[in-house]
Amino acid sequence: MKTLALRIYLTVVAVLLVFALISGWLAQRNLEHERTQVQSLTAWNERAAAWAELIENSLPPVTESPEMQARVFLDWSDRLRMPMALDDPRGMRIATSALLDEKLRRSPELRDRMQRSELSDGRTLWVLRTWGYRARGGPAVMGPPREGGGPPPDAPPPPPRAQPWLEPIAWMVPPWMAAGVPALALALVLLFGAVALGAWPVVNRLTRRLSALRRGVEVFGSGQLQHRVAVEGADEVAALASSFNEAAQRIEDLVTSSRSLLANASHELRSPLARLKMAVSLMVDATPERAAQIRKEIHQDIRELDALVEEVLLASRLDARADVERGPVDLLGLATEEASRVGAEVVVGEAFPMQTYTGDDRLLRRAVRNLLENARRYGGPDIELSLQQGKRCLEITVSDRGPGVPPEQRERIFEPFYRLPGHAEHAGGVGLGLSLVRQIALRHGGQVRCEAREGGGSRFVLSLPS
Repeated sequence: MKTLALRIYLTVVAVLLVFALISGWLAQRNLEHERTQVQSLTAWNERAAAWAELIENSLPPVTESPEMQARVFLDWSDRLRMPMALDDPRGMRIATSALLDEKLRRSPELRDRMQRSELSDGRTLWVLRTWGYRARGGPAVMGPPREGGGPPPDAPPPPPRAQPWLEPIAWMVPPWMAAGVPALALALVLLFGAVALGAWPVVNRLTRRLSALRRGVEVFGSGQLQHRVAVEGADEVAALASSFNEAAQRIEDLVTSSRSLLANASHELRSPLARLKMAVSLMVDATPERAAQIRKEIHQDIRELDALVEEVLLASRLDARADVERGPVDLLGLATEEASRVGAEVVVGEAFPMQTYTGDDRLLRRAVRNLLENARRYGGPDIELSLQQGKRCLEITVSDRGPGVPPEQRERIFEPFYRLPGHAEHAGGVGLGLSLVRQIALRHGGQVRCEAREGGGSRFVLSLPS
């Protein structure tokens, strides 16, 4: 069993085999019950024949008057307590017992359960049975009396008829297999074969979709990250295909982001490395005063490299993680500490909660610091940090009095390594600060936006769900 299709197929066939065996057992039980009924019918017929002989020997001759015959017959009916009726040789009713009259008046359908017994002198005895039976494929053994004449002479039983489910193919099977137990067995075998053959296309269709999914995984694994598989139906296989497509999209986004990050980081590393290389070559022939200045520039370039590497590593970790490590965070204390580093004014709204916030302390501190550093670098010394309670969120706002951000650039400034036109490299920063702020906000279920400040400048609003 090397394939899933074969295993599923054999499982279905095994279940059908059990079904066929149980069906055969039930059919056998039914046949035994039917045989018991036939035996009971035979015993009843023999008993009815004995009663008919007894009554015939007790009745007056057929030549006696109908009144005499009726009186004796009704006397025997009362003594035997049996619902009976007697007809003359011409089929005319001689007498009907009171018990039979009462039963037929209450339930007229019982006329179909009367059994006829012909006496030797031509008279007919009718006896009502409590249950009726018609032999399968044979003549009726019970019936109502005929008005105006006796019943037709009995005909020999016809040959066994084919079972209804075998009639279309009766000409293909021997007569002995067309009725009875052989017919039932043949029908079960044909049913088993038909369902087993019909199960194969269904199972094969299921495994065909699984095979297509496997080929899609192999193509994706070969490096074609844009490849996706078709989602057909709404079952487990379709859910698996949909999950694969989502995972593939996530992997493609991560790989694309990593490639872009690596390419941009490589480009940003060139400038400080080139300045370091030039500074080292100039120190050889530099005067002591010039050498001290060059060392200061080298330290600045090293700090810039260190900050770039740290931000690149943090961006990579955020790309690789779907969630953050949450814990209690004192947002007011965090904001006050970071604001003191750049000399920003802290404004706390009256509705701002004093209890701790659940989040990642290190990442939230980094987000606030990046916003304050961005304001200090491009907005001048007039910086304000406010904490407010918004609609179902907490808002941390950093405002400056810088030149502001054009409306068409307010979304692009959150892209990695993007700088506003005209901002020189020597102003500091590599374009990752605001991108990290957005990633940190998204990891906490929030967002960040840039707005214009009244009176000039910009407002960066970091919203966190409360």
